[in-house]
Amino acid sequence: MTLPPEAFGAALAALPGMGPVRLAALLAGGGSGGASRSPEAAWALVRAGAPGPLSAVWRARARDYDVAAAWADLAAAGVNAWVWGRAGYPAALAADHQAPAVLFGRGDVSAMEGRRVAIIGARQCTRYGRDVAYELGRDLAAGGVRVVSGLALGIDGAAHEGALAAADAPAAAGGPAAPPVAVVGSGLDVVYPRRHAHLWERVAAAGVVLSEAPLGAAPEPWRFPARNRIIAALAELVIVVESRHQGGSRHTIEAAIERGVPVMAVPGPVRSALSDLPNALLTEGCHPVRDALDVLVALGLSPGGPPGGPPGAAGERGGDGQAGAGRAGAPAESRPPPEAGDAPVLDAVGWRPATFEQIVLACGRSPAAVGLALAHLERDGWVAARAGHWERVSVG
Repeated sequence: MTLPPEAFGAALAALPGMGPVRLAALLAGGGSGGASRSPEAAWALVRAGAPGPLSAVWRARARDYDVAAAWADLAAAGVNAWVWGRAGYPAALAADHQAPAVLFGRGDVSAMEGRRVAIIGARQCTRYGRDVAYELGRDLAAGGVRVVSGLALGIDGAAHEGALAAADAPAAAGGPAAPPVAVVGSGLDVVYPRRHAHLWERVAAAGVVLSEAPLGAAPEPWRFPARNRIIAALAELVIVVESRHQGGSRHTIEAAIERGVPVMAVPGPVRSALSDLPNALLTEGCHPVRDALDVLVALGLSPGGPPGGPPGAAGERGGDGQAGAGRAGAPAESRPPPEAGDAPVLDAVGWRPATFEQIVLACGRSPAAVGLALAHLERDGWVAARAGHWERVSVG
């Protein structure tokens, strides 16, 4: 059986301690201008005792490693492998100066062909951040833009849930929704986080899930900053929804700036630690994102979807920052209006996370009356309780 070069590339990626830099150097062969050593030649070198600190470990592993069986395992798992510089390697990454030497994927590789925007942010996000990420993912996908993210908890997952919602909706006048693109930090058979197992499957079925980690690779901490450079390399534009100032989003932002990829940010409450990074980016000159229309304009695209703009595009803002009915494409309100006695409590919640005590002080009512009003508002979809505070929900 004659194996393709990709089988040996995948085998190299599976060696102990083999990270992106070591793999690229091994395939480059010490030369310049990209990969100059074939995967087969690199594998033979490893078996013979390639020079380096892991030489003995690699040699021992390679001598017992069944390349053909491992290649069959990839096929059985529905995973493709590509080697940089060879036919079939995704064009969306091929020109990047840190393109993965070996890349794995589940799904349709053509899902990457088109306009692409990365949506990133905190895992422990607020309801506000989750709602915004979902709406951006939904409306950008409906507008024909591929949403790129990391399938993590919080903002990542919400953005892809939104993109999938657009894909599941009836085709708009502008055509079907764009497929989602995910980049993960583990082997494609090692779902992380576990609670996103169903989301992984849906993204792989509708678009593509990518990784430079071989099958069986655990989600080790070092893999995520490396993963983030791939997200930045795929993106034409990066949107930060929520993140603490020193959060993991920093890695993606730095990789984007290094590549000349514009960064945009979603404004957030000034008292929320999860808005520290996006608000700081805004003060540094990044453009704000209020809804998908802002992103489509930044990309030089006309809004897709129904006439007047993409589904869910927010309306013109009033003085309090809320979406109104003036902006084209605003969704119709599906919730019953707040009861007259509950409206002051909703106003007291405002557009920032607020504790029960803060709401009581702000509206001047008794705790019992506030508790009853919050129960009504939560039932009707106007507010949500999360992690010890209450948040207003933007769209019904």
